[in-house]
Amino acid sequence: MRPESRDLADQVLTYIGRFSDIEAYAEAPDREGRASEADARFNELALQLFAYQFKHIPAYRKYAQARRKSPLTVRSWQEIPPLPIQAFKELTLSCEPEGEAEAVFMTSGTTQADKRGKHYHPTLEVWDASMAPPFKRYVLPDREKMTILVLSPAEDVNRNSSLSRYLSRAVELFGEADSRLFFSPEDGIDLSAVLTALQEREANGGPVLLMGATFAYVHLLDACEEQGKQIRLPEGSRIFDTGGLKGQAREISPEELYAGLERHLGVKREDCVNMYGMTELSSQLYDRNIRSRFLTGESVYEKAGGPWIRTLVLHPETLEPVADGERGVLAHYDMASWNSAFAILTEDMGYRTERGLVLLGRVKGSEARGCSIAVDQLMTASRR
Repeated sequence: MRPESRDLADQVLTYIGRFSDIEAYAEAPDREGRASEADARFNELALQLFAYQFKHIPAYRKYAQARRKSPLTVRSWQEIPPLPIQAFKELTLSCEPEGEAEAVFMTSGTTQADKRGKHYHPTLEVWDASMAPPFKRYVLPDREKMTILVLSPAEDVNRNSSLSRYLSRAVELFGEADSRLFFSPEDGIDLSAVLTALQEREANGGPVLLMGATFAYVHLLDACEEQGKQIRLPEGSRIFDTGGLKGQAREISPEELYAGLERHLGVKREDCVNMYGMTELSSQLYDRNIRSRFLTGESVYEKAGGPWIRTLVLHPETLEPVADGERGVLAHYDMASWNSAFAILTEDMGYRTERGLVLLGRVKGSEARGCSIAVDQLMTASRR
């Protein structure tokens, strides 16, 4: 990496290390000062990242200029123009040479099979550092490790999947020695082995953490239904899912999914945590219910993440920030994506409360107008 790149990556790593426990500031005597320091440093580093990506990614520079934004005019991170995620499918977004990347994560191609977005990572140091503290905080706030059973492909099966990297890191960092993976490229999920393992936990005790893509649990519940299984996992067990239920061969609601998990596995909704992540990001957001119940006894489901990723809710037409409680399209500012696009405009709707972020699903109909205009600006600018 060029010295400038190495310096920025190190600065992001320092920020993550210093402010990863920012929630603990609520009990600290200097909590206001620490939070202010985190905010000020985030803004300072965000402006550096914008200038760096403006300089080294021509497509982003042209797009920002089309939006009348540049490092000379932008004064706060909220003013940095978020790049539509469509750009990852159409353009090469990498400050460092893409051929020298340690990892290239690719989108699944479910919406456009012929176009898969690519996210280049010159080093996985920052991605790994960003993943670990929030996972511990929101999935395992009450214990250091746990037996983890994984239902989706891990890194050895799919090296171009950010989720596969995520699952492998979770087992490596937080899994007990008896943790297991149940997916093979030849046969998919070994549902018979999963059910056997779950029945063994039911008989022998000891909580377990099930992890996988959301739709993997639909297949597991189908198997339970077909075989008449009603397992009761030990107290303290929990379920982690990510990816949602849209765009599959059949769709069920989240409420149906969690009701099925309680009916067939004995795990209540309050012990299930959903993670929001995407290939185009380098950080994740989580339901807060497990952590909030551990700390206060109350289950809070709004999502949160590390202080190095921040989210604006934007008006669907104007792409201007809206007030808390008002629905809009989500733009994420993730400093762990230091090499590609610090600011991205998603196709997801949501709103913010004082307790975190609420997701509402994909933009549709008239709500997509602002996103469509931004994509048109992107493609027009990139052709110049």
